[in-house]
Amino acid sequence: MTIQPPAPGEPRRPLGPRDPGDAWVVAPTGERYWGRFGAAGLLALDPARGVLLQHRVSWSHFGDTWALPGGARHEHESARAAALREAAEEAGVPDAAIAPRFVSVLDLDVWTYTTLVGDVVTPFEPVISDPESHALAWVPVGEVDDLPLHPGFANSWAALRSLLAVRPAIVVDVANVMGSVPDGWWKDRAGAAARVIARLEALDAGGVDAAALGLPATAWYPEIVAVVEGAARGVADATGAVRVVRAEASGDDAIVAETVSLVAAGRTVTVVTSDRGLAERVSAAGATVRGAAWGQDLF
Repeated sequence: MTIQPPAPGEPRRPLGPRDPGDAWVVAPTGERYWGRFGAAGLLALDPARGVLLQHRVSWSHFGDTWALPGGARHEHESARAAALREAAEEAGVPDAAIAPRFVSVLDLDVWTYTTLVGDVVTPFEPVISDPESHALAWVPVGEVDDLPLHPGFANSWAALRSLLAVRPAIVVDVANVMGSVPDGWWKDRAGAAARVIARLEALDAGGVDAAALGLPATAWYPEIVAVVEGAARGVADATGAVRVVRAEASGDDAIVAETVSLVAAGRTVTVVTSDRGLAERVSAAGATVRGAAWGQDLF
């Protein structure tokens, strides 16, 4: 891999403060890719309006095409952070308006492009906030192919579109998971439950490996439900992406009820438990079951 300035006649980036990542990567075969540390973009999906696309200005790389707001990653910046930052800089996308769902990575060895797919949870109007856009528009999913697309986006769109209906969820039998490790959990059940939930919250930062969930793409940010029962009900509410459910009676019954509700809402549900009876009940409800050891390895 080499880093070079644009070739004669090749579009240049706008002037302004530069990050070390703002440079062209040149592959051994001569292809040029923007972003010394790779690049990332956001596919924001609004259930009522479609996906947010950027009509690129003519001087940009593959100008006058439609693509996702995105750009070069900064040094030491995660792809997720880069996608949200670039979307804010180029389209005025509020960070809090997006709930990440999954990432898909194109890895060319010398360069990577990461697409962050996120659901719009707070509607907003995009704003052209830098000189790289002719226009910004919400485009219905079924009309995206009608536009002249950036070649990179065009190559990935079919696979991304096929995943827009996939919404994974993980329901955790906290009592079963914490009981699988003899670390003195019985002395303080609420404290042990809090440790499990803290590990679950950490999944929101890096996501869950797609292979672990049996799904395509690279990593997912599933809805996570932690069901607690008995003395563990005293655990504090989670501060992040984990929803804590306190079973009023049977923890198993609460887990089954959550599973039924999520499956009915179209979620792809994974239940983490090693309880055979519970596993049979949630399997019958349409969930995939993973044992407590799987959960311990995951979080």
